[in-house]
Amino acid sequence: MKRALRAFALGLTLVSGISTPLPPSGITGAHAFAAPSYRVLPDERAARARRQAQQRARQAQRSAAPRAGARPRPAARSRPRPSSATAAAPAGAASAAAASAASPAVVPLPPVVAVPPAPARPGARLGPGQLPPPTELEAFVDGLVRDAMGAEHIAGVAVAVVGGNQILLNKGYGFADYRPRPRPVNPDRTLFRLGSVSKTFTWIALMQQVEAGRIRLDAPVNAYLPEPAQVPDRRRWRAVQVRDLLTHTPGFEDRALGHLFERRPDQVRPLLTYLAEERPQRVRAPGDLPTYSNYGAALAGAAAAQAAGLPFADLVERRVTGPLGMTRTSFREPYPARAGLPAPLPPTLAADISEGFHWTGSGFQPRPTELITQVAPAGAASATSGDMARFMIALLNDGAAADGLRIYGPGTARAFRTVLQRSAPGVNGWAHGFMEYDLPGGFTGYGHGGATLSFFTSLVTVPELGLGVFVTTNTDTGRPLVERLPALLVDRFYAPPPAAPLPGSDALETRADAFAGTYLTTRRAYGGLEGFASRITGAADVRISEDGRLLTPERGGARAWTPEAPNGSVTGRFRSDDGAENLVFQMENGRAVRWYAPWGGAAYDRQSWWGSPVSLGILANLTLLASMLALIGAVLRLRRNGRPSSAQARSGAVETAAALFWILAFAGFIGFAVSAAVDEADVLYDWPGPWLRIGSWAALLAALFSVTLLALLLPAWRSESRGGWTLGRRLRHTVTALLFAATAALLASWGALQPWTA
Repeated sequence: MKRALRAFALGLTLVSGISTPLPPSGITGAHAFAAPSYRVLPDERAARARRQAQQRARQAQRSAAPRAGARPRPAARSRPRPSSATAAAPAGAASAAAASAASPAVVPLPPVVAVPPAPARPGARLGPGQLPPPTELEAFVDGLVRDAMGAEHIAGVAVAVVGGNQILLNKGYGFADYRPRPRPVNPDRTLFRLGSVSKTFTWIALMQQVEAGRIRLDAPVNAYLPEPAQVPDRRRWRAVQVRDLLTHTPGFEDRALGHLFERRPDQVRPLLTYLAEERPQRVRAPGDLPTYSNYGAALAGAAAAQAAGLPFADLVERRVTGPLGMTRTSFREPYPARAGLPAPLPPTLAADISEGFHWTGSGFQPRPTELITQVAPAGAASATSGDMARFMIALLNDGAAADGLRIYGPGTARAFRTVLQRSAPGVNGWAHGFMEYDLPGGFTGYGHGGATLSFFTSLVTVPELGLGVFVTTNTDTGRPLVERLPALLVDRFYAPPPAAPLPGSDALETRADAFAGTYLTTRRAYGGLEGFASRITGAADVRISEDGRLLTPERGGARAWTPEAPNGSVTGRFRSDDGAENLVFQMENGRAVRWYAPWGGAAYDRQSWWGSPVSLGILANLTLLASMLALIGAVLRLRRNGRPSSAQARSGAVETAAALFWILAFAGFIGFAVSAAVDEADVLYDWPGPWLRIGSWAALLAALFSVTLLALLLPAWRSESRGGWTLGRRLRHTVTALLFAATAALLASWGALQPWTA
């Protein structure tokens, strides 16, 4: 049973993303931002013509300028290397053409000066503003990527690195498809699914509406949503505000199974329909605790679209990707055109989307296209690494592209580098939707991670260095590479040599009970069968090593943390032994009651023994054993001539029925765990599947028989008859009844007895 529970947990480890009470930022509404630094032009062709005219004027100016005393052009104004890809029509051109007259562009402003060169930190190779040598950068990335592709079985990778307002590296590795013949990854043509990196476009679109005065951060989000998508108010809590969506603090539970991704186009729903039909519970007060929410990001996208008066995909194309020249980036997906849905991805782009792969242990298995249109603002974007390089240049240049076109103003630029809220001091926070990253050398990055079932992506910009790193993979084994590559690159070129690791703490060893135990994530479903699954997959066991280090689980292994305080004293703050991150515990009466995930998107609450998966494993094993013994005993008693009383006969029959259903229930749970361990995609798409349905219904019936058995226990003890039960038989019957009841109570509290919630 222990192995089955492990398989159950492995099979349910799902991705989504798609990834500390400080004083909130002073930016609370439109009034806090500078006036919009751009204005709308009639259409994109006018903008293009204006750009070309300005480029010609600049060239003429340079050629006419006297050579004597001429000032060299600053390096910050150098343009990125041109893309090798053939220019394609903007994503969604089919639908945008009809409204091209209203398609906005952006007035050019002077390019933002890149980070000025600064001295390197002691022991570091380079300082801020100094660019890595291109050949060395490429060789370093080549080694990292190729080693990972071989060791971790990744089919295809794309990497882009920008710095000093130019593209330093844009390269593809491996293949995007192999049917009917291998199609190599082309960094300027191959589109990868971005997962939750899509949210960075959503936050920009939302903040553009804030700049325009159409949205206020401290206003209820319901003020900007159509009625079907509005969040029902709760009397004991304030309304969900727009700022709560940017900090992932709307207070929603997190649900994904069976609806976040679709593989059949006929199951894709419009965004507003999805928001109305898949509304999660509100489980905590808004603004209380950052807990990552795809649903909250989808609400933000819907609010921005409503305020702009445009469908969401059109809004991003006209106000973000179009002005930046990102012609191979789109929130549209390859499905047949259907009324009520956004226009599908144009064929010119659909032909170049990378396949997603599942590593089976012996080869790469292609997966169906992951359709995310129903929750598009949270994760539906696809892009090439070349386009994402342009995007990073704009992020580093305060919203300005390499040629000076600006999509947002200085106020928004500051917001994307200003933490609006964090879980606890020292834990990474949310900079108006952008994730904060601790990087080697004490540098801070801003960006986002992304994950679908098959694609993993990371985008990290480091304003202090003027550096941006984008990496994406098309295989479900790609997470470790995308998580470590940006930090390794910063470490290689900009960080001093690492200091010796801190020694373990004797004080931590003596106070192990203050921290060790089982903790449960706040990023989970809070009821029903998905809540039951979440209690298993979302549990984390914290241990103390023999050398005085704290250990947390991480991808089948453990991550070590050392107390941060001097002299080995234990304060609840820890530093990673292999990175720059912090781990913070909330202490009450000298005992840890919660720890905050270093990435800032969840917390883990300490659980009693009753709330631990270990308790389920123990009860499950004992219940299965008792059920088998009960059935064996029932068969053996058929051959005897004993005559129990009517009360004892009824109780014995109920015990037999309960035993049968408990065996069937756990057979269903184990069958589900085995099938889920083969490919987690089956869990997300086919939730809950036949095995889990059988297990839940059988467990519900077993629980009903177990409750009845408890009610019959006293009459069975009191009943006396010739040839009735012996004392030993009564004791065994009592232990079985109590064990069955305990198992039923635990499963009921975890949501496992609610098959209708499927």
